[in-house]
Amino acid sequence: FTGFLEWFAFTIVAYRIRKVEYKMGDCFYCSKAEPVVQTKAGKIRGFKMNSTYTFHGIKYADADRFQMPREVKPWKGIKNALAYGYVCPMLMQDHPLMEVMIPHRYWPMDENCQYLNIWTQSLDPEAKKPVMVWLHGGGFFAGSSIEQVAYEGDHLSEYGDVVVVSLNHRLNILGYLDLSAYGEKYYNSANVGNADMVAALHWIQDNIAGFGGDPGNVTLFGQSGGGMKVYSLMNTPAAEGLFHKGIIQSGVIEEGKKEAEDDGTAIVEALLTELKLESVEDLETIPYYFLAEAYNKVSPKLQEKGLYVGGEPRANSWYAGDPRRVGFTDGAKKIPVIVGSVFGEFDFKPVLENRDELTREETMKLLEKCFQEDAEEIAAEFEKAYPNNRLVDVLSLDYIFRYASKDFIAKKSVHKEAPVYSYMFNYEFPYEGGKLAWHCSEIPFVFHNIDRIPICNVPGETDRLQERICGAWINFARYGNPSVPSLPQWPACEPGKEAIMIFDNICEVKDNYDHRLMELLVKHAPAFTVPLDEDAENVFMH
Repeated sequence: FTGFLEWFAFTIVAYRIRKVEYKMGDCFYCSKAEPVVQTKAGKIRGFKMNSTYTFHGIKYADADRFQMPREVKPWKGIKNALAYGYVCPMLMQDHPLMEVMIPHRYWPMDENCQYLNIWTQSLDPEAKKPVMVWLHGGGFFAGSSIEQVAYEGDHLSEYGDVVVVSLNHRLNILGYLDLSAYGEKYYNSANVGNADMVAALHWIQDNIAGFGGDPGNVTLFGQSGGGMKVYSLMNTPAAEGLFHKGIIQSGVIEEGKKEAEDDGTAIVEALLTELKLESVEDLETIPYYFLAEAYNKVSPKLQEKGLYVGGEPRANSWYAGDPRRVGFTDGAKKIPVIVGSVFGEFDFKPVLENRDELTREETMKLLEKCFQEDAEEIAAEFEKAYPNNRLVDVLSLDYIFRYASKDFIAKKSVHKEAPVYSYMFNYEFPYEGGKLAWHCSEIPFVFHNIDRIPICNVPGETDRLQERICGAWINFARYGNPSVPSLPQWPACEPGKEAIMIFDNICEVKDNYDHRLMELLVKHAPAFTVPLDEDAENVFMH
């Protein structure tokens, strides 16, 4: 039956590819003998589309619930890597939303979700091409390596001549629930989702040369929760030496509360009571559906009390903790990073629908209502920082990610062992009269995938911006420096001097250009916060 499913999935892939071939003249190739790569555990077979060798659904680890991952068992013969692997089960049902802005895909779920995908231009073990490992968004509780259409790695691999890897790992209570108080077997259950990613990095070290990659030049890059994963792995001693650079896209967030410091037993006892179970070991075997249902019921009340409910990495002997709170480990200090965010992270829907019709006087009245005595200074600082934006756009300007990113960059730049680069994505899209850059909107540019995302196609603008952003990411992965000829010189940040690359129709570098503005916006944060509606929250989480 499994063989039939693999054949059926591959037939669909081949059919779609042949449709593209018929329309566009592309070329697809796959035979029984090639492309086949020998991995540590056995041989796997992918397919070739144009110049790109593609391998979907490679199993990189196995694991029992709440336990650390282990290497996959060796096999004989050739395994197919022609269908994406399972994604981690979610706490809540996904639903299609805002697909013109962020097209999504939905895939079968299973706890046995440790799979990765590879796109490469060579299978020569001596090619030593840079390796770019994508960590998906969705916090630490949702999302997958293929959830967004923009995550496809073929265009990035072809354009940059790099090896692109994306991966799935355990999420939510499967990957981040602290049971350590109940015995040594659960010593790191709070971080097994991150441990999956470390296992994937070990797999890459052992096998990526067979896919033309250089295990000595691995870059992690991720957006939102994926960016959080990058810096949490930077501060994980077990991951030291397994990757060499990091790119954090909208991943550093200003949190409203400190991490709960209780021993984690409150959420576990609440789950046992709700599920009428006698022991923690029973949680290992109860069907995930019932576990998730109970968690969704009991966790909100505990969270309101400030108690630990899991859902993200927890500092312990395995994970040092958030570097902004505990400092950068010696390993993290040596990792070059790019850190940035986008202009209107939460501006999924315009704050004001008639903003183009507002006079300056009307705009100032709105700003005075939000910012009281600081309205005039905020207006002046905003117009100085963003001279090409409408003044009313300040109401859409993100401070949550940007302020935290600024703090991360300041703390990282103190360490001279490796550089840190800063950016801001500020492009306005042609949607409903002008759509400011929102959370996830830069991803298609990074992956050289704007042709796959309807809203990202503006002749003469987005294609040029794509070349610049994608080129910078590739150069950073290859050389550790994001400067490219089509951009202004992009210097590393220094203590007290943040050099921010602003990606827009006109790209430019400004030093500390929004620091005073951010201080003023954070000062008014409670009044300034725009509550997320259901649609916006769903897009943000995915």
